[in-house]
Amino acid sequence: MATYEPASVVTKEDYKGDGPVKWCAGCGAHGVLSAIMNVLPETGVPKEKVVFVSGIGCSSRFPYYINTYGFHSLHGRASAIASGIKAANPDLSVWIVTGDGDSMAIGGNHFIHLIRRNIDVTVLLFNNKIYGLTKGQYSPTTPKGSITKTSPDGTIENAFKPGELTMGAQGTFFARVVDTDPKMMRDVFIAAANHRGTSVVEILLNCVIFANEVHRDITGKDVRDDHQLYLEHGKPMIFGKERNKGLRFRNNKMEVVTIGENGVTEQDLIVHNAHDEDDTNHYRLVRMTLPDFPVAMGVVRSVESTAYETALYRQVDAAKKKTKIHTVNDLIHSGNVFESKG
Repeated sequence: MATYEPASVVTKEDYKGDGPVKWCAGCGAHGVLSAIMNVLPETGVPKEKVVFVSGIGCSSRFPYYINTYGFHSLHGRASAIASGIKAANPDLSVWIVTGDGDSMAIGGNHFIHLIRRNIDVTVLLFNNKIYGLTKGQYSPTTPKGSITKTSPDGTIENAFKPGELTMGAQGTFFARVVDTDPKMMRDVFIAAANHRGTSVVEILLNCVIFANEVHRDITGKDVRDDHQLYLEHGKPMIFGKERNKGLRFRNNKMEVVTIGENGVTEQDLIVHNAHDEDDTNHYRLVRMTLPDFPVAMGVVRSVESTAYETALYRQVDAAKKKTKIHTVNDLIHSGNVFESKG
């Protein structure tokens, strides 16, 4: 992403849309929208340089509710549209807002190739584990065995893990947040915006109509401290209501331990390295599930690599310097043409 002067005169109010926000009352998307409007002034990007692109679904109404340039595209095609926007004008700050169905079902091919190319865009992936806008069908992230409108006897498909899919596509940035934690969203959204390359942020989002409390075991006030591990680069992996639990390696496997028991100290815990080129531990973290492990939150992976559009324009500039053809007239008279003889 290009570097800008701090936009000190721009506030959250400048990003508020004129019309009503038509998500259901209690939908987690409201919290995400508020967090994004708080974050954008902090990125230092001029408002006229910000673009939000969406596909189809509840999440994809986002461009209507924020006062920036926006593009409400086709089902599953937000990644393709955003790729074109960024390639045509690399100076723009491009955000994709998508859902678990929009991005990983019909849009799955575009999603993985966006990540593989490492185009400098930020993806906000609303994961409520259901198709909400089309009234409750199961999605690629719906847990196996779930009863839904299209699986009355329970789903028989294995669910995608967005983090695993992202790193399988050679992703350089993956993070996970919950829609009920504004501070977590703020910190992670800023980190994602500042990352050069494709940033994927999975947002565990609640759908009050078709998948209410689907993330309750992770986000519930009575369990969240013990069931979430908030990762911070360079810091030991500690969690728990008493901040006395952590992760350590034993026999090359991660395990949950309690500090102070069996001689375990903070020095025994794994120190998170989000910048590790070797993604082995990052894979382990995104695969962790309850009840054996807490769910990893925050920035799991953030590594440097060449952004697609940077390499693209280097090639274009190099080709311009080498070519003898600078105009259409040069091309016509280059000799490399076909002439009809009648």
